[in-house]
Amino acid sequence: MREDVQALDIRDVTANWVNAAVLEAQIEDRIKALADLSHTPLFFGRLDYLHPVGADEAEGAEGERFYIGRRHVHDADGDPMVIDWRAPVSQPFYQASKKKPLDVGLRRRFGYTAGELTAYEDEHLSGPTADPTETARSSRLLQAEIERPRVGPMRDIVATIQPEQDEIVRSGLGGSVCVQGGPGTGKTAVGLHRVAYLLYAHRDRLARTGTLVIGPNASFLHYIEQVLPALGELEVKQATVDELVASAPGQVRVQGADSAATAVVKGDARMAEVLRRAVRSHITLPTEPVMVVRGSRRWRVPAYELEELVRELMDRDIRYGAAHDALPQRIAHAVLVQMERAGEAPDDRVQDAVARNPAVKAAVKAVWPAVDPAKLVLRLLSDAEFLAEHAEGLLTADEQKALLWEKPPRSLKTAKWSSADAVLIDEANDLVSRTHSLGHVVLDEAQDLSPMQYRAVGRRCSTGSATVLGDLAQGTTPWATASWAEALTHLGKPDAVVEELTAGFRVPREVIAYASRLLPAISPGLTEVASVRESPGSLEVRAVEAGASDAAVVGACVESLRHEGSIGLIAADARIPALAAALSAAGLPYLAPGEETTAASRLTLVPASLAKGLEYDYVVLDEPSAVVAGEPDARTGLRRLYVALTRAVSGLVVLHGSPLPDELDSPWAGSAA
Repeated sequence: MREDVQALDIRDVTANWVNAAVLEAQIEDRIKALADLSHTPLFFGRLDYLHPVGADEAEGAEGERFYIGRRHVHDADGDPMVIDWRAPVSQPFYQASKKKPLDVGLRRRFGYTAGELTAYEDEHLSGPTADPTETARSSRLLQAEIERPRVGPMRDIVATIQPEQDEIVRSGLGGSVCVQGGPGTGKTAVGLHRVAYLLYAHRDRLARTGTLVIGPNASFLHYIEQVLPALGELEVKQATVDELVASAPGQVRVQGADSAATAVVKGDARMAEVLRRAVRSHITLPTEPVMVVRGSRRWRVPAYELEELVRELMDRDIRYGAAHDALPQRIAHAVLVQMERAGEAPDDRVQDAVARNPAVKAAVKAVWPAVDPAKLVLRLLSDAEFLAEHAEGLLTADEQKALLWEKPPRSLKTAKWSSADAVLIDEANDLVSRTHSLGHVVLDEAQDLSPMQYRAVGRRCSTGSATVLGDLAQGTTPWATASWAEALTHLGKPDAVVEELTAGFRVPREVIAYASRLLPAISPGLTEVASVRESPGSLEVRAVEAGASDAAVVGACVESLRHEGSIGLIAADARIPALAAALSAAGLPYLAPGEETTAASRLTLVPASLAKGLEYDYVVLDEPSAVVAGEPDARTGLRRLYVALTRAVSGLVVLHGSPLPDELDSPWAGSAA
């Protein structure tokens, strides 16, 4: 297929150089999409149907079998050899069971080692070869694929998607979906595969409107960036919320940081109304008429008529900038009505000329002046009286005081803007001019966003849909959301369907049970993840002598490196310099989060603040109490610890010289302490 595309000659089919350039770019994209990926097989399953597939379900004929793979593959005659996993005829590969065979006689799974076919496994679901008394058994190949060591970036789960995950992946484009999932439930993979499915099912529409994946930080985005290309999707953009708002027109450079208390107030949804009031405060009802001179004639628009025009625009509550642009045309139209009454026959060109008349422009400037969003926010954070005027009844005196700069900057350029300030400017910018909306947005680790950040994301999909992914128990910001209903309201998607994934496929049962001791303290009422992975001996809790913790950590890393796969050393941020020095002194090379693990370099030193969303085969966790103490409050600290405890895929070693947090320090049969 790739050679066929490379052999295309566009010289005889293009009318001009523009068409040629466009077609050449499309061909290059097609060649990239058809690139071979090392160790990535084209097919991973087979379906044997009992009867012809309905005409409304794409390809299919009696007795025909379908090989299921990451993308569609056809032979030289154009006949399909591998069916795309997203096609309707492929869905029974994920959904069929003995109780509900979906007309599938046999399902075959293929096993690979380093890209080479090494095994297959058959499951007879219906027909004469099926045993109705046989109970459902877990697939060894499926289990082996789930437990395969993690080296390098995140990989797709297209061969291991579970029925409950597949339902979410294939849900329609028209509605938004929120996925609550604990550690190891595959919520991130589900979100990414949902994007791939939507691009398959609605390619033309999403090609026009665009798709975006939003993650918590650059390390996380680097970790997941190869999943969609492996599925043949190369055009999906990625960004953090900070990058998203920084790319908006008129944004400022973020150089400062807020205290937790200040950031909470700036991220509160009430700030949206404060900003709306501040923007609208620039409107002044006219008290003077407008006199337009054209040639020898003068046309007078009285103040009361101007006031009617202004009030009409105010009542419509359209964007401030749109109203600013519309007002001169409204005034010009009023002049044209007078001209027509006087017997003249003005056209659109005359109206445009009147709208540009100095008298009209001066009136608009006085009544509905242009507003610079960044300057507006600067004034709110610098001018106590201006802030008090527009925050009355919304923010307390203490909250207003928290917002104000101790030493107001002289200009936009000298201000030490924070990330929360950039979100406020983004809100003000949208009040002035509408933010462009995409067709679909995936928002991962959504529990950590403030209400104002939700609003910023929601503006990017106001006419599209969203897939929201997160875990309330892993909210580690002071403004983390308390419920998905609240978060979805701020996002502008209150009717989104909330799905919960409770089956864990990544974290061993012993590890998730140990971490779940924290749930009553960090997220009461949340369902505990039920891991399907039994791995005896996967958890070890070791008490170390005071002053020997660095050496104990290095020793645990050496032990872990004897296993196959990636190793993550997670510690409180304040402990990272000391541990980095200890690893270097011991001659152990290590990576930073976001750097790709390889067979030669498998150890990553991870600050606890950057661990969210990452996973490693084996994790060494240093000093849980220090992780908790590194956060502004106990609940946030315990949530950070919950995240750190659940990054392991195969084994976790917990080292502590100080007492464990009370929520963890209780007898447990598997502990070596």
